[in-house]
Amino acid sequence: MEIEIDDGAEQQQQPIPLLTPYKLGNFQLCHRIVLAPLTRMRSYDNIPQPHAILYYSQRATKGGLLIAEATVVSETGRGYPATPGIWTKEQVEAWKPIVDAVHAKGGIFFCQIWHAGRISNYSYQPNGQSPISSTDKQLTFKVQKNGVDDYKYPPPRRLRTEEIPEIVNEFRVAAINAIEAGFDGVEIHGAHGYIVEQFLKDQINDRTDEYGGSLENRCRFALEIVEAVSNAIGADRVGLRLSPFADYMESGDSNPAALGLYMAEALNKYGILYCHMVEPRMKTVGEKFECADTLLPMRNAFKGTFIVAGGYGREDGSEAVAKDNADLVAYGRLFLANPDLPKRFELNAPLNKYNRATFYIPDPVVGYTDYPFLETIA
Repeated sequence: MEIEIDDGAEQQQQPIPLLTPYKLGNFQLCHRIVLAPLTRMRSYDNIPQPHAILYYSQRATKGGLLIAEATVVSETGRGYPATPGIWTKEQVEAWKPIVDAVHAKGGIFFCQIWHAGRISNYSYQPNGQSPISSTDKQLTFKVQKNGVDDYKYPPPRRLRTEEIPEIVNEFRVAAINAIEAGFDGVEIHGAHGYIVEQFLKDQINDRTDEYGGSLENRCRFALEIVEAVSNAIGADRVGLRLSPFADYMESGDSNPAALGLYMAEALNKYGILYCHMVEPRMKTVGEKFECADTLLPMRNAFKGTFIVAGGYGREDGSEAVAKDNADLVAYGRLFLANPDLPKRFELNAPLNKYNRATFYIPDPVVGYTDYPFLETIA
């Protein structure tokens, strides 16, 4: 007796491109949906808290990549309240059970290491000193939509040339500490107007030494961090996040396409694991704009894994993978509101709506670990 195969049923069982396996260096991923690094401001006194164990383990899946929230590399790197750090022994110890919980579910966990630079305030700086930056240009006073950045930014202090290696070293030490805490690797935060971008972008960087002026000089600081971190923990454990097209915190550039391409090509020399780029349509955080710019030249230039982020959903995320525009797609707000996002994408199930009002409140549950799973709703 012949059994007829229903081609339609077979096609239906084909996983969407986002749910296909991928080899990320030494890590075997079961799908291509990445938790983007998301500031949650629930690490009281800059120490990761036990409630983060539940938060991250809820979003962990076998062979899924999670990138931890921006984690401060030193006392001068702080820019917001209640963000986690990784410069003290106590912070390293506090991260360990969180990392263990992700690993217990088969997840791969990277720590995003971060220095806020001039996006800070006297109250976050040691001895109430001025924040440090590539420049002494003051950020204009703004009240951000998230209700967090509603203070006046003081004028920063321009780093002297001989001080820059100290900041590079803070990233190196933070990376070593992250591995000590059990993380599988680190992502250097080079996006969204923080210290690395304060060097990269010509709208901010007005230096006249070897860290300013030409594109090559402006990229020197970022690449020195990449090199120092790679030498310390191995390039196969290192990623870098960039947002060349963004203009967040007055961090625009006159030629973002050239900047992005230069960095993509320069990174090949160090052999790092991945480059994580924010789409040009995300000019500011949280808002999409139609634009003709594309990350394709950077995708084609960079030899490692290419991760894209910026307003993706299920369909265009799958399309990005199918067209080979990206290897992996990072999700922020959708993953925050849907701890079981890979499952929902697999079933094409409806998504929880995120509540922006609870993104940055200090509550250890509300807007943090209380978003429902599919089974709970069912």
